[in-house]
Amino acid sequence: MTRMFSRAVLVAAMVVAGGSAVLADPPAMMMPPYMLRPAAPAGDRLKPGGDGKTLFEVHCGYCHLLGGMGTNLLTKQRMMMGETPDKGLLANRTDLTADYVKSVVRAGKGAMPAQTKVDVTDAELEAVSKYLGKAG
Repeated sequence: MTRMFSRAVLVAAMVVAGGSAVLADPPAMMMPPYMLRPAAPAGDRLKPGGDGKTLFEVHCGYCHLLGGMGTNLLTKQRMMMGETPDKGLLANRTDLTADYVKSVVRAGKGAMPAQTKVDVTDAELEAVSKYLGKAG
């Protein structure tokens, strides 16, 4: 009920102000880190030996870099398990294996949808899983 009242007051204020609040330029703000992902590497995506860190940032960064939904969810989960907030970033984890990373990427887990071979090729996934799979 309060939310509807607040929304009605906001709409009424915008109408009275002639919509100027909507038309005004928003202040310049820094983009969240996940929006600053690097460009995808040029070349053959099926060729093995890609840079796992770059491929992780390109393909997984929208959700799994700082500020991404996956990082936010994992941070909450890891903190509830008594770990520090930095363990919400997959790149900081030391308990992941390459096989586990591959399995989660292909099958999905929780809010994360399965990633197809079009989303992330097998060669790209191999590089990403080596980068994240610090546990062996």
